[in-house]
Amino acid sequence: MINPILDNMILHPHTFYIPISLKSLDELVDNNFEEIEPLPKILIVFEGNGLLRLDENQQVVSRGSVLLCDSSTVIEYQLNSCKPFPLQGISIGYRCITTDGSKPQFLQSGKPILNKAKIVRLALEFKNAWNNQISRAPFYIQLLFNELLTEMHDELTEKNNSVSPWIDQVVSYIDTHYKEDLTREEMASLAQVSPEHLSRTFRQCTGQTFSEYLSLIRIRTSQKRLLYEMPKLDKLAQDVGYKDGTYLSRKFKQVVGLSPTSYHKKRKRVVALNINHTASLLALGITPELGVYSTWMEHVNQVNPEQKLNIWENSETSIYENIAAVHPDLILDYKTERENKNLLSLAPMIALPFIEMGWREQLRLIADIVERQQQADEWIKDYDKLVWIFNQKLDRQLVERGTAIVWEIGTNSAFCINSSHGRGSQILYEDIGFSLPVSLLNHGIANRGYIEMEIEAIKDYPADYIFITGMPSNPEGMERMNRLFQSYSWRNMKAFREDKVYLIDKPDLFYGYDPLSSQAQVHELMRLLTS
Repeated sequence: MINPILDNMILHPHTFYIPISLKSLDELVDNNFEEIEPLPKILIVFEGNGLLRLDENQQVVSRGSVLLCDSSTVIEYQLNSCKPFPLQGISIGYRCITTDGSKPQFLQSGKPILNKAKIVRLALEFKNAWNNQISRAPFYIQLLFNELLTEMHDELTEKNNSVSPWIDQVVSYIDTHYKEDLTREEMASLAQVSPEHLSRTFRQCTGQTFSEYLSLIRIRTSQKRLLYEMPKLDKLAQDVGYKDGTYLSRKFKQVVGLSPTSYHKKRKRVVALNINHTASLLALGITPELGVYSTWMEHVNQVNPEQKLNIWENSETSIYENIAAVHPDLILDYKTERENKNLLSLAPMIALPFIEMGWREQLRLIADIVERQQQADEWIKDYDKLVWIFNQKLDRQLVERGTAIVWEIGTNSAFCINSSHGRGSQILYEDIGFSLPVSLLNHGIANRGYIEMEIEAIKDYPADYIFITGMPSNPEGMERMNRLFQSYSWRNMKAFREDKVYLIDKPDLFYGYDPLSSQAQVHELMRLLTS
């Protein structure tokens, strides 16, 4: 019998896109890989340059390239002879569902989206969320996927309007040549459009006029200088593109609301957009106006809910509004201003990339900014004393350190971690003298920082000591891991036979690469290795 209420309902036609599978690009182009259910795909390149053949069409791709494929597309990888770098990236398989039963419209684009840093960032967040679904909100993955689709749609719309190519070129030119005497006419000539068209389009795409954006870049650069020193204003003005200090002071006050001298002297209101920088501030005795906290950090530090920023469950718009509400003087993040362009209107951004510097170096740089150098020195001194005690105990128990491997087992794959990515490996390799197995060094882990592989492949990389800091939470991953642990190859490994496999399974504690987490990780590793 037909329900009369449902029968009279009007269903508005709409298509929903739902992520179903996630594969790395090398899995996708492997000749031995066969899909159980062919799906339309979104291919996103994180690193490298090369050629992808989609059916009969060749596409040159590089970092930031996005390709949309239907379910029947045959994908082959060819190394670019001019730039022989392997491609790193992901393939997201998705399914379409329509509300009115009509034929679904798959995502399509004639040409690849190129060099969009924001798309790469969102794709990396999506990958991390997919592989580590512990402590995530139930709809977080779908939220990230929708945000990724929105960014792709906006980019394709800009391409269709023939706006994006030259606007990006103009903005990039301003970002790197702000010290020069730039004019609207000069930028219009660079873009090969009229000055009037440049003004209209620039405001439409950036929300600011050409002059406003140029002033903002110059003032934010001035603010960064003032975090570390108080130079003569005339010299600072010339360094950022103004003729004299008086004019700089006037523009500075218009944008910041303070004079350069007052900004230099005031206690800075800081926002930290990742857990490591939040932890560094806490170690220095500073609670950020807004900070990102892990569950472990919330357990050891009382967190005012109003000062907690949830970047995993909130939309980009919500995050912007939360940051704007606290009126920051400074924003700390791993991403650059170019990747976080929408936050530039709120405050200067300091990017401290963790791959290029250890937590000690980051702590000292942050201490210089917030004028807590003595606290940083004391913290590092106490930490080094703790490590010295650890080494003394190990010297009494071990003839030599030997090799060690740190694994984090995710939903679909396992990650082997080097010291630049933390997970306690910075302690094992840098502080207490364990070394990486030659097999991992040959695999290129020293340059990449981590290696992703199948869970079953863990047994192929023996070491004297094996540390597993995180394990899968999904039934499939647990089943694969348990099969590995029951296998003859695993049980025949030297580390297993000598009881030197440590199942720690504290991913939230070992995720941090910062002073607070490193100190707690030392205590945990000391307990395991010296008990």
